[in-house]
Amino acid sequence: CLPANQERFANGKLATVQFHPSAQVVMTAGHDRSVSLFQVDGVKNPRIQSIYLESFPIYKACFSVDGEQVIATGTHHRMFFVYDMMSGSITPIEKVRGVEERFLRDFEVSPDGSFMLLTGTSGYLHLLSMKTKELISTMKVNGRCTASAFTPDSSKIYSYSKEGEVFIWDVRSRRCLHKFEDEGCLEGKCIAVSKNNQYVACGSASGVVNLYNTDVCLKENNPKPVKAIMNLVTSATCVTFNPTTEILAVASREADEAVKLV
Repeated sequence: CLPANQERFANGKLATVQFHPSAQVVMTAGHDRSVSLFQVDGVKNPRIQSIYLESFPIYKACFSVDGEQVIATGTHHRMFFVYDMMSGSITPIEKVRGVEERFLRDFEVSPDGSFMLLTGTSGYLHLLSMKTKELISTMKVNGRCTASAFTPDSSKIYSYSKEGEVFIWDVRSRRCLHKFEDEGCLEGKCIAVSKNNQYVACGSASGVVNLYNTDVCLKENNPKPVKAIMNLVTSATCVTFNPTTEILAVASREADEAVKLV
C-alpha cells in the first residue's frame, strides 16, 4: 500500500495515527504541531485538510466516538484542544476546574462516548464529561499511573501503575472494585481490554506482555496469565486487540520494526 499520509509527510515525529470510527479517513498528528486528515482510497490517499496548533507539539490526538471531534494534548501543556470537524472550529480548553496538573498528556475516551479520562501525575485519574469537558470525579491509584483502558461497555476502567499493579474502577460509583498484581512486572507501560471483554493485556518495561482472562482479574489478587508473550526485547509501549479479538498487536517504540501480531 501507499503511505497513508503521502500527500503530506510530517516534519517531525508522528505521535498518533488513527482511523476514523466510521469514515475511510485516517488522522496523523505529531511533534510538528499539526493534525492532518487523509481520505484512504488506496490509490492516491488525498489529503482532506490539515490544522496547525501554534507552539503546541502534539503528544496524543484522538477522535471522539461519533467521529465529529478530535482532541489533542501537548507534550508540555496543561491545556488541550478540541477540533470540531463539522464547524471547523478549534477550541482551546485552557483549564479544567478542579484539575491541578502541571501538564496533561495521556487520556482515553470511553467506547460509549460519554467520558474522557485524563491521566494526571502522582496516580491521579480525572474523569471528565465528554460533552462539557468538565470534571466529574477524581480517582487515585497507589504510585504512578502509566496507562488506563475502559472496558467495551464503558462500565469499568483498568488502570495500570508504574509499580505493576492494576486497579479496576467502577465508572458509575468511581469506587475501586478490585486490584491485582501483574505477574513478574517491574514497571507497567501499557494496557488493553479486548472488544469482547474476554482478555486484558498488560505490557511492561521488560518487553513481556501478559495476557489474562478478565474473569480471573476481577477475583484474584495474583492471577496467572493465560500466556506470557516474550517476543519483544525492548519495553512494550503499545498493546491493542483487533475488533474480533482474534489478534493482539504488541509493539515497542524503542526499536525499529518491533511490532508483533499474536
